[in-house]
Amino acid sequence: MTVALYTHRACLDHDPGSGHPESPLRLAAVLEALGADRFALLDRIEAPRATREQLARVHRQSLIAEILDAQGDPFRRLDPDTVVSPGSAEAALRAAGAVCAAVDGVVYGRQRRAFCAVRPPGHHATTQTAMGFCLFNNVAVGAAHAIAAHGLQRVAIVDFDVHHGNGTQDIFWTDPQVLYASTHQWPLYPHTGAKRETGAGNVFNVPLDPGADSAAFRAAYEDTLLPAIDRFAPELILVSAGFDAHRLDPLANLRLDETDFRWITERLVDLAERHAGGRLVSSLEGGYSLSALRLSSAAHVAALMD
Repeated sequence: MTVALYTHRACLDHDPGSGHPESPLRLAAVLEALGADRFALLDRIEAPRATREQLARVHRQSLIAEILDAQGDPFRRLDPDTVVSPGSAEAALRAAGAVCAAVDGVVYGRQRRAFCAVRPPGHHATTQTAMGFCLFNNVAVGAAHAIAAHGLQRVAIVDFDVHHGNGTQDIFWTDPQVLYASTHQWPLYPHTGAKRETGAGNVFNVPLDPGADSAAFRAAYEDTLLPAIDRFAPELILVSAGFDAHRLDPLANLRLDETDFRWITERLVDLAERHAGGRLVSSLEGGYSLSALRLSSAAHVAALMD
């Protein structure tokens, strides 16, 4: 079975404005990297739109309407960092829809694993609030879809973005069917993700000090997070694949490189093979150095293909 790449050109049309770090150039850099010859065997699939029913499993109708139905000024600032432009609604629907379609693909056995090259990112979006560059929580929508549409009982979400996925944690805080595991820099936006934040025993946070390197990152997974996922025995692994923990990233201070992203991807593939029939879906989150994005996304997808 192949590895699939889900994306849509509409995801390039979300425009937060000149100088904003979450620019369309991010996705263009990822797609450029994944256009290399070594990725010729990827099954390239156009992402569908998420349905309102899929979105409403994790988001309130007020947020869905704010993103999809609002009239007036086509450029709206939802918070100091988060903007809606004329192309944002379609981009957000395709981003969330990509993860749901990828879940369908791996559950039905059409693909073994999948990477969703989409934007806007999602892991900061809560049940009722768009924030931190994120409109809908793409991975959370996908996890809820796996449970509601496919009857899965145990879904693990692994988030190695340098910023804590407060939205994902918030959405599944009391849901024992979803395990949330995160490494992230601490302190840093959004100032959540302390070790003591454990939800219903389904949340595992390992904060990393500014300047933490490969050794600290790998130890967090080997000592805490990978054993927790192994005990949970997920039927599906979802990955919030942020590459802003790379040493080149301008918005944070961790010291990883692309080999670390390949390493953690390999470990997660191993767990997916052990417990989930190989089923793993990853979705792009942060990463604001274009060169680091090219290197890291290529390393991540190469490990999915191996």
